[in-house]
Amino acid sequence: MRCTSLWKTVFFVVAGLVTLRGGDVVATPVQDTANNACTQIAHAVSSASGVFFPSDPTSHYASDVEHWAITSSQNSTCSVEPGTAKDLGSVLQILGRTRTSFAVKGGGHATNPGFSSTKGVQISLARFNGVTYNANTQTADVGAGLVWDDVYTQLLAHGVIAIGGRMSGVGVAGFSLGGGYSYLTNQHGLGHDNIVAYELVLPSGAVTTVTETSNSDLFFALRGGWNNFGIVTKFTMKTYPQGQVWGGIIEISSEHLDAVNAATLNYIENAADPKSALAASYVFSPSSGLVSLLVLFYSEPSPPSGLFDDFLSIPAIVQDISTRSYVSLVQSVPETANLRTFYHTVPHAFYDASTLNTIVNETSFWGEKLANDSFVSLTYVAEPFLPTILTHSTSPTAWPPSRNKAFLPTNVAIKWSDPAADTLMHDSISASVQNVINVANQDGQGLDNAPFYGNYALFSTPVQSIYGSNLGRLKKIKATYDPQNVMSLAGGWKI
Repeated sequence: MRCTSLWKTVFFVVAGLVTLRGGDVVATPVQDTANNACTQIAHAVSSASGVFFPSDPTSHYASDVEHWAITSSQNSTCSVEPGTAKDLGSVLQILGRTRTSFAVKGGGHATNPGFSSTKGVQISLARFNGVTYNANTQTADVGAGLVWDDVYTQLLAHGVIAIGGRMSGVGVAGFSLGGGYSYLTNQHGLGHDNIVAYELVLPSGAVTTVTETSNSDLFFALRGGWNNFGIVTKFTMKTYPQGQVWGGIIEISSEHLDAVNAATLNYIENAADPKSALAASYVFSPSSGLVSLLVLFYSEPSPPSGLFDDFLSIPAIVQDISTRSYVSLVQSVPETANLRTFYHTVPHAFYDASTLNTIVNETSFWGEKLANDSFVSLTYVAEPFLPTILTHSTSPTAWPPSRNKAFLPTNVAIKWSDPAADTLMHDSISASVQNVINVANQDGQGLDNAPFYGNYALFSTPVQSIYGSNLGRLKKIKATYDPQNVMSLAGGWKI
């Protein structure tokens, strides 16, 4: 249902007053700015787009404001689903002119509050949902409103894959604009290293194509720069031939964690095969206590003999390992939606016995400490990528700020149910991460200037800790393309 069918009264806003057509002048509180913007947007966009309100009898509004993590969801004044880049340009012009707060939602997998949600105008990219494969260029045009499950399914019909998310429900936009670690990163690099063009709606409303040779400064900035420079509606990505893969999950009880650590260290020291990938998780929940959840991956139907034997020989609670489609493997990874969730990260220089032992101890300590505070789980994920992952592209990126060394993005996730515990969970995950960093520094990892991965980092992380020496250059680029600071009205990592 279009907004125009919901609003029977035309509002004229002048100097903070509303004149009802044929009626009296009444005072308008500041919060009516968003209502005004919603009304203007509804009249400005074409029939390809939709504007929806909380009273919307369809599922559009509810879907537009819903996020994977409850902590990221807010009830906006209205939601907008632009159907064309031109319409999105009109939306940005109105938001900039009215100085209305807004948010941009791609797949809705953000965990930081307010990064893709707002009480103002919620922009949903849901209608940018096309996938077009070009066999001649071996690239795919991918809409920014998709989740990777859908992209994989459509591309695998052509026998190819793009570099995307590792669990079900991850959005294309946030993954690609933040960097993007994949099961194929050891082979092909980060997600944004495999993007050759962006369709970008600038804060001015203009639509442009960004490549390494056209708008090269924006090409640099969009590779890790999130939504500071406009809104991306389409990505043109490299694709690679892909058939069936091997892998899945193994769940192992706490009594065998020493064996898990030993197998993980052996894999790190001896596995140089870029077709393989490993994610070693340590999870504490009040119901199960401390367990390890391993994700093993090989990009062929079977791995070389011996590559994962150490893991497969450990007694398991669950072992779901097989030759399967890429989508099947991604969807085999457990994910828990509709909970309050914070992510954070440790940019490790390497994993050794001390690192893994510290992770185990932190997971157990904080899990037991928080068990009675609506706590659901705490997870640390060791992600031992090859040191060569940044060599797949020679072009500079907004993130990571230096491509001379690949830090390892240890992921930390805490989940709970009671909003009253939000501050406690924030402070707990922050303290735990700092403890892990302190031990790593004592062990000579030198993490003082290591860049935090923005797709994992907790919202209170300083932006300088993400972009490092690139921050000054990014500010200059933003000033060039967003002189009215329109994108500061949206959430995210603001430069």
